[in-house]
Amino acid sequence: MNPMDEEFVISRVFAAPRELVFDVWTQEQHLSKWFAPKGFEILGGSLDLRVGGTYHYGLRSPEGQEMWGIWTFREIKRPEKLVVVTSFSDRNRGITVHPGNSHWPRQTLSTTTFETQGDRTLMTLRWKPYEATEIERKTFIEGKASMEQGWGGTLELLEAYLARAVKERA
Repeated sequence: MNPMDEEFVISRVFAAPRELVFDVWTQEQHLSKWFAPKGFEILGGSLDLRVGGTYHYGLRSPEGQEMWGIWTFREIKRPEKLVVVTSFSDRNRGITVHPGNSHWPRQTLSTTTFETQGDRTLMTLRWKPYEATEIERKTFIEGKASMEQGWGGTLELLEAYLARAVKERA
C-alpha cells in the first residue's frame, strides 16, 4: 500500500482572519458550537490545550446513537498549525473502536494548517491512519468518500459559525 494513498486531505477558504479560525479549532467554547458532522448534536466536551493535553467530546447522531471522541495534542503552533491524534472514545476517555466499523483505525493523525490569504484563511486538514494495522489502513482508504461527506458537512457548520463570529467582532 502506498502511504500517500492513505492520506485524506480537505481544504477550505474561510472569510475570517487566521487567528480566529485557529481559535475556533482550539477553544472549547467555540468547538461546542460547530464541531460535529451536519445533523449531529454536540453533547459537550472538555479541553486541555497543551502538548499532551486532550479534547474529549460527545456527539449524538440523528438516529440517537451517542458517540465520543478524543484528541491528544501533539503540536500546537498558534495560529498556523495543529497536530492531534484522534480516536473514538467512551464517556470515561477510554479508546474504543468506531461505533459503526470495527476495522476503522483506532488512532488517526490529523495535521491542520491555517494560512493567511489576505483577509481570508486557507485551512487544510491532512488525516491518515496512525499506528494502524493493514486492515485499518485499507478501511481508511475505502472510507474516503464518506470522509469527504462528513468533513464537508462539518466545515459547512464551521463556515456558518465563523460568519457569525466575524459579524460579532465588527
